Amino acid sequence: MLALIGVLTIVIMLVLIMTKKLQTLLALIIVPIIGCLVAGFTGNIVLEEGVFTVKTMGEFITAGLKSIAPTGVMFIFAILFFGILTDAGTFDPIIKKILQVVGKDPVKICIGTVILACLVHLDGSGAVTFLIAIPAMLPLYEKLGMRKTTLATLVALGAGVMNMLPWGGPTIRAITAMSSNIEELFTPMVIPMICGLAFVLGVAVFLGKSEKKRLGAALDAVQLDDSHHEATEADELKRPHLFIFNIALIIIAVVVLIKSILPPAAVFMIATAIALLVNYPDKKMQSERVDAHAKSALMMASMLFAAGSFIGIMQNSGMLTAMAEAIVKIIPASVGQLMPVLVGIISMPASLLFDPDSYYYGVMPVLASAVEQMGVNPIMIARASIIGQMTTGFPVSPLTGATFLLTGLSGIDLGEHQKHTIPFAFMTTLVMLIVAVIVGSISI
Repeated sequence: MLALIGVLTIVIMLVLIMTKKLQTLLALIIVPIIGCLVAGFTGNIVLEEGVFTVKTMGEFITAGLKSIAPTGVMFIFAILFFGILTDAGTFDPIIKKILQVVGKDPVKICIGTVILACLVHLDGSGAVTFLIAIPAMLPLYEKLGMRKTTLATLVALGAGVMNMLPWGGPTIRAITAMSSNIEELFTPMVIPMICGLAFVLGVAVFLGKSEKKRLGAALDAVQLDDSHHEATEADELKRPHLFIFNIALIIIAVVVLIKSILPPAAVFMIATAIALLVNYPDKKMQSERVDAHAKSALMMASMLFAAGSFIGIMQNSGMLTAMAEAIVKIIPASVGQLMPVLVGIISMPASLLFDPDSYYYGVMPVLASAVEQMGVNPIMIARASIIGQMTTGFPVSPLTGATFLLTGLSGIDLGEHQKHTIPFAFMTTLVMLIVAVIVGSISI
């Protein structure tokens, strides 16, 4: 019963978000609370001590908020940091250089977006990828009138496939849970991963051509050289003489972030203070710059903490564990040989149901154990899992804060992003699965 309540909770929440029947923030808060109350007061939530009360649900929520708090602080200051640097015109020379290379061709721009996302994601961090790629490319998309959903989709797809790298979260968890190693689990998946990246580049060409057709003659009206234009209020905020300093500040912040020299929240708090102080030493301008980006920061933080409440309830109530156990029970023994393929097919959608810890430490080991009893190599389950579960699926999942960072920086709604990105993400997973079966990485 608890598993059913968990599934209904997630399905109802996703339906409300994707159909825009309810604002994402409200859906993340209200639906899980109702699900938790129903499960608790019907005796389906089993506690080690005491009985379920409304206070118990509050403790679930608090646990979720505590887990997400450092990330929330990081996102707030990251938005302020990149917002301030954008105001200062830090990315203008980069955009101009890209325009010189790709011109006004949306196809080349889309391909460049994927390549940028892949290169940045070499560090294995979705948050860092989105913090760098989106602010760098968004002004270009806006200038040409290209859709923000296209930008978000391409960055998500590039980062998603690259999240399969051995130092990425999902693969590390899979290796740990299976007591395996890189050579056994990841190396056989290199060819499928490369084919997945090739497919994503194909999606970039497709979306680029779609944008080119949609914009048509409007592209010709875009003025790439803005050397002759009247001064505006935005121009007064530009600090071209601080370009090298600002770029160096970004690089230092990212390096410190990747090397874990300081906690992410501390990195962006300090970086924001330095950027604001150097670019806008006047106190009034400092207040104006913070005010200009406060709305975006507040919306992002609100969404993130709402997601924390959702995650806290789903994990601590036992709903995620119950769903994992239920999945194993309904697997017929006759489909044992096909289980790796079936897992590969559902791996990307499973990102909408399970956070990475719950899946890789809870669901996957149980599935692997079950198929081993059916005579199937359990490592096949792990390989099938990493082609979608929190790889291609992580940038669309409401169970990871990076998704809200992606949508927040892109300026789009979660439901809008999911409807546009999920089909391509699912197709990317299927391409990698087919290649994996062909080359023998996943057997049937």
